[in-house]
Amino acid sequence: MDMQLISKQLDYINTFQDNINIMEVCGTHTMAISKFGIRTLLNSNINLISGPGCPVCVTPDIYLDYIYDLALKEDIVIATYGDMIRVPGSDPLRTLENAKAKGAIVRMVYSSMDALKLTEEYKDKKVVFLGIGFETTAPATAIAVREAQSLGISNFYVLSLHKIVEPVMKMLLEDEDLKIHGFLCPGHVGVVVGEAGFKFLEEYNCPGAIAGFEMDEVVSGIYSLVKNIKEGTYDLKNPYKKLVRPEGNKAAMALIKSTFKIEDDYWRGMGLIGLSGLKLTEEFEQYNIENVYPVSQNKVFKNNGCRCGDVLKGKIKPNECALFGRVCDVENPIGPCMVSSEGSCSAYYKYSSIVRR
Repeated sequence: MDMQLISKQLDYINTFQDNINIMEVCGTHTMAISKFGIRTLLNSNINLISGPGCPVCVTPDIYLDYIYDLALKEDIVIATYGDMIRVPGSDPLRTLENAKAKGAIVRMVYSSMDALKLTEEYKDKKVVFLGIGFETTAPATAIAVREAQSLGISNFYVLSLHKIVEPVMKMLLEDEDLKIHGFLCPGHVGVVVGEAGFKFLEEYNCPGAIAGFEMDEVVSGIYSLVKNIKEGTYDLKNPYKKLVRPEGNKAAMALIKSTFKIEDDYWRGMGLIGLSGLKLTEEFEQYNIENVYPVSQNKVFKNNGCRCGDVLKGKIKPNECALFGRVCDVENPIGPCMVSSEGSCSAYYKYSSIVRR
């Protein structure tokens, strides 16, 4: 890591005098920015805003409650990545952790193929894998579904909570209240979608920079954005060329396209966003658990005071929520942004000195 270059880039960033809002789309960026104390190295006019880049966090209550209820069915095994186990639904007690305490079979897995292997252990039950994440994790889910089809496995199912990044970024750009001046784009999504996947930002005259997750990579991304803003240019920058190609990973994109169809989908705090979710195509519909147990779209939830939705949309910072650090913390999370390892509230709580008690 070239600390001299980092210092030089920070000096340049801090010569900029106008107030600007830069949103990091990815929760991993939020964690890195907080962990490395990057906000404290920037002048106050450079405002870094956390966005909807945590896939666990943007999953709305309607799906979280569905998962909780599904787990308690006698013939269901839930296979999930670790973050989802403690994420609460419409009530803080509606978590997979509590469902497990009530007798549900909830298994933490490290990959979609681990979930598929559970079908051998639980031959008399439906194994439901929670497919969650953006373009980075969708190919792995696709591989598991195709393997299940190839092997003739009939008790494997997927709840596809996969989402794509472009529609939500466009929605945020069109929100005049936010006034986003630039996007720090996630490097791991860029590996799949390539530079081409973020070129749409140029149509909005909005600078974008694709960045990795180490301190020098994040600072380099912010530097590229500020340089563009200062010069009045809007072309997409890619300081992460060592991993992100212009065309991305064509094989991964082809796998997504051939396994999933793009549909309107719900996001926490943002409602229904057009063509933003990935659901299994008709060819693989037998593996879609929603065809077996449909999701009810008619539930009405009480407001518990959690403002995760506003945090995800960049309307407020985590510490501006009245619950933050008081009744909501990493030991007693009220909302998903405090649970997830990529959650904005969790990042602020772990690394910020601004914690309410």
